[in-house]
Amino acid sequence: MADSMEEYIKENTDKYIEELVSWLKIPSISTLPEHAGDVRSAAIWAENKLLALGFPVVEVIEGDGHPLVFAEWTDKQDQPTLLIYGHYDVQPVDPLSEWRSSPFEPRIENGSIYARGATDDKGQLMVVFAALEAWTKYRGALPINIKILLEGEEEAGGASVEKYLYSHGRRLQADAALICDTHMNSLEQPSIISGLRGILYTEIAVHGAKTDLHSGSYGGVAPNPVHALCLLIARLKGEDGRIHIDKIYDAPVAVAEEEKDFWKENRQSLEARLLVEMGVDQLVGENELSPHERLGVRPTLEVHGIRGGFTGEGAKTVIPAEALAKVSLRLPAGMDPNQVFTVFAKAVGENLPTGYEVDVRNLHGGAGFSISPENRYVKNAADAIEKTYGRRPVFMREGGSIPIAALFDGILGIPVVLMGFGLPDDGAHGPNEKFSLAQLYNGICTVAEYLDRLRK
Repeated sequence: MADSMEEYIKENTDKYIEELVSWLKIPSISTLPEHAGDVRSAAIWAENKLLALGFPVVEVIEGDGHPLVFAEWTDKQDQPTLLIYGHYDVQPVDPLSEWRSSPFEPRIENGSIYARGATDDKGQLMVVFAALEAWTKYRGALPINIKILLEGEEEAGGASVEKYLYSHGRRLQADAALICDTHMNSLEQPSIISGLRGILYTEIAVHGAKTDLHSGSYGGVAPNPVHALCLLIARLKGEDGRIHIDKIYDAPVAVAEEEKDFWKENRQSLEARLLVEMGVDQLVGENELSPHERLGVRPTLEVHGIRGGFTGEGAKTVIPAEALAKVSLRLPAGMDPNQVFTVFAKAVGENLPTGYEVDVRNLHGGAGFSISPENRYVKNAADAIEKTYGRRPVFMREGGSIPIAALFDGILGIPVVLMGFGLPDDGAHGPNEKFSLAQLYNGICTVAEYLDRLRK
């Protein structure tokens, strides 16, 4: 029998890794219809894990999309209730050629586990599962009431979980929510995320002639939607990184002086790290601003792909009839994605070259989120991190989006603690995604400690 909970966690870490490997092998890619069965298998895996932990209520909730998994263990009337959220779906793996090993055959190397979903979000959910197991198996009971909500559509817009939240808010009511789906500054300097940007994901389709045309017969007089799309995008965002859309910079973002001081102290090391991670020799965009501000506070406009015309091997002299671009905007907390879409669509129309028609589609979106570091549940998280890491965490913004955080805040009216254990170089959404095994262990200890600190 282990002499402490930390020793129990250490003795069982290999088992947690084996369990994580089995979960990572399931290709639960929510955006690809051919993987619908795999997504459901990943949900069943989570259901079985929660049952094994002893949760008296575990339910796979079917709906129009991929299933949700709900569990609760709420037998302590005098203790607070913590709602834990995570997602078991993963991103597609393209480009497959850039993976050093199969994305669904987990590989352990240099202290990390490599696989799609390793850090986003199965590995971080395993942190939570293991911390709960440490309490149920070593201590014999959970210290507080726990509710768990897992979804299988986070990487595909999250429509099912949003619908469930609106219709079953009372069932999900808690005193606070915990999300482990973010990253820390580094192993040496832990951090807590105090703000997330929102997202607006759009599709722009530019139309020219009624059919593809021969460039020899029509070149010089025919509209070319690919060219028009390039001009349009360049007008929406300049080379200097500035976005030319009305009111895009209007939302005020409050930043504490302590956070601004960290930006200054950490600027050079962050710039150096980013250059290495991206494999480039200079950063682009609003270079007069700190990269921390550009990554976590400022709005962005990014083009994710352009389709149109001939892109195969060899040559084909075609003028395409249509070109399409996938474009997203990351938005500071306080900006409504639907309102931004209205001004975005207006800007597209105003900047479209003459001689073309355009369709702008709102594919999905989610609001940003922020929380005060002075919130009690956030302070408890900071204390738990300091206990594990021996160093006080800094508070940071993260450029990524977790729309459910804003929904918990707005609909349930509860504080949301963003205590993730990924690292900046984990490569979430990219080839060779990984999760540090040191962070797996540290995370388990931290979450276990956090649950203890929430007890009255």
